[in-house]
Amino acid sequence: MVKKCDISGTGVMSGNNVSHANNRTRRRFMPNLQVVSLFSEALNKVFKLRICSKTLRSVEHNGGLDSYLESARADELTPEALKIKKSVAKKKGVSTVKASARKTVKNKSARLTKVAAKKAAK
Repeated sequence: MVKKCDISGTGVMSGNNVSHANNRTRRRFMPNLQVVSLFSEALNKVFKLRICSKTLRSVEHNGGLDSYLESARADELTPEALKIKKSVAKKKGVSTVKASARKTVKNKSARLTKVAAKKAAK
């Protein structure tokens, strides 16, 4: 089974054990994964997820699964969490546009105004 958080994607990290004599040996830092059931108020559904304790604290701090997913950026979430986020947003009626799509729209409009300014100057 993959040792990865279902929401944030936190996985195994690597590092060194350092002895008193400063000998270094490689080791793995495992995430503290817990199986929890999180309730979505918008969907009126319980999701059973394997998440790390750090993510669980963040979910509780934000006031629940729905508000955590709304405040989290799309590039911070796993594909499973993005599906839940989109379904919550659809149920609440809030549009979720990816950050990359927003940037391209902004860049296109900026380029169009530059081109229009050049044409007007001629």
